[in-house]
Amino acid sequence: MSTKTIKPALSIQGCIQVPGDKSISHRALMLSSIANGDSVITGLSQSADVQSTINCLRALGIELEIDGNRAVVHGRGKLGYHKPSEVLNCGNSGTTMRLLAGLLAGQPFDAVLDGDESLRRRPMRRIIDPLEQMGATIESNDYKAPLKIRGGQLRAIDYATTIASAQVKSCVIFAGLYANGNTRVTERAPSRDHSERMLIEFGVKAQYSMGGAGVRGPAELQPCELDIPGDISAAAFFLIAATLLPDSKVELANVGVNPSRIGILDALATMGASVYKDEVQERNREPRTNLTSGYKKLKATTLGGSLIPKIIDELPILAVAATQTEGVTVIKDAEELRFKECDRLATMCKYLKKMGADIRENKDGCVIKGPTPLHGCTIDSLGDHRIAMSFAIAGLIADEKTVIKNSECIDVSFPGFFEVLEKSVVR
Repeated sequence: MSTKTIKPALSIQGCIQVPGDKSISHRALMLSSIANGDSVITGLSQSADVQSTINCLRALGIELEIDGNRAVVHGRGKLGYHKPSEVLNCGNSGTTMRLLAGLLAGQPFDAVLDGDESLRRRPMRRIIDPLEQMGATIESNDYKAPLKIRGGQLRAIDYATTIASAQVKSCVIFAGLYANGNTRVTERAPSRDHSERMLIEFGVKAQYSMGGAGVRGPAELQPCELDIPGDISAAAFFLIAATLLPDSKVELANVGVNPSRIGILDALATMGASVYKDEVQERNREPRTNLTSGYKKLKATTLGGSLIPKIIDELPILAVAATQTEGVTVIKDAEELRFKECDRLATMCKYLKKMGADIRENKDGCVIKGPTPLHGCTIDSLGDHRIAMSFAIAGLIADEKTVIKNSECIDVSFPGFFEVLEKSVVR
């Protein structure tokens, strides 16, 4: 277990390059692996979660050449996976487990997906039910990992999700690549649409809209070249740090601004933040741009409804920002936060209160009254990377040092986060 100490900062400055988008990286690797030939990926995330996907694909017989953030994936076609000789270890990555389950559901062999203690606590019924409707057989530990998947011939379905989840949607449409006919997923609220956009790049007949997505199978994937933009979820920590620290200005280069992911920009706009976008460029159907953020006094707002799926990963750092707003900020409809690497809702409320915030936890969110000064203290991240990074930013605006226990978990999404942060802050 590693511990990191964060000291108060005067400002944050400079041009920052955030890692490649983690969500897109998972999908690029998986779809390349079932393409009919070699695909080249640049801008690949080097996070521990993405390494879990790489390890699982190698265990399935896929050859990958990795050189920093560049990868060459030697795709073997939809049925090119080999039966693994061991359990496929997804580590801490729910995306690896849920999306790979969709691909394994169409394979003519059994495979077991497992992960660490945290991943074993996360709900998997949300993918088990639709995959079984499609014809797969899945054994689980009370709808949690490990998952034993017995694949085979699948049938197309129309599936209405009970929650807005890109992982569930992607799992089902990945399985739909192996089914005869049109597989469709409808959602109560839009979730990120990276899978649907990317499938078109691989030559698949896929559709997507605000209401869901669909794919026509059986489909063959043609290899392609993919360039992955910077991760806006990683950028959020620096955007908010600059907003909270006087005399700050940061520029974040080549950040993905997919419309299904820019909820953080919408949320910050309602809070009065100053975040500016350069001209947007598009590559591989994924828009990207440079973002610039600076200090601004924030105002309270309400975050809920259809915005929540677009900011689910950014809610912890938004809660930190809310402690410095003028008025009462309400976060609601966010019960999904309780089913991440830890109960993020309870953990954020517990430690923000410990730092002096006026915060009240509700079943599906919290109420935060600001502005209140924050005081340094000791935080246990509980192995959750977004909790650790959120309190690192909180530590910059606290009046004394903040100690973060279990800080190594940040490598799950942002290796080198503390080094980038330290180079950017002014004390």
